Amino acid sequence: MATPDFIRALRATAGRQLLWLPGVTAIVFDDEGRVLLGRRSDTRRWSVIGGIPEPGEQPADCAVREVHEETAVHCVPERVVLVQALQPVTYENGDVCQYMDITFRCKAVGGAARVNDDESLEVGWFAVDALPDLHDFALFRIKQAMAEEPTWFAPATPG
Repeated sequence: MATPDFIRALRATAGRQLLWLPGVTAIVFDDEGRVLLGRRSDTRRWSVIGGIPEPGEQPADCAVREVHEETAVHCVPERVVLVQALQPVTYENGDVCQYMDITFRCKAVGGAARVNDDESLEVGWFAVDALPDLHDFALFRIKQAMAEEPTWFAPATPG
């Protein structure tokens, strides 16, 4: 995920210390029930789509923006699936962040899935019974998005 300018400005004074940040994840389904995934350029692994809201940006708007920026797919949020504080993450450069993730179930309403920025190597639709190798973070969110009711409490999962 590319580092937003406002975080670079924070890092200029905060250094590498822990930053508590909002995060948004979008679990996007098409009319066939397939889920949209991107293979990230930083980890080279398949994952769900997500990002960091800009200051003042509503989380649902961020989900829609991130999906379009990364995949060229247009979507609409249907509901909140999960709100969860994640474990701190230390990046290769030594920056430490901890995210409060808000996960949305979204419905694709247009666009054709394709790589639309430099954050992804590939994007595609996957049947939920034929997913590529994913982190527990992504698998848990997909499972929760498929459930009828949102989860208001969840055990901590690795970031």
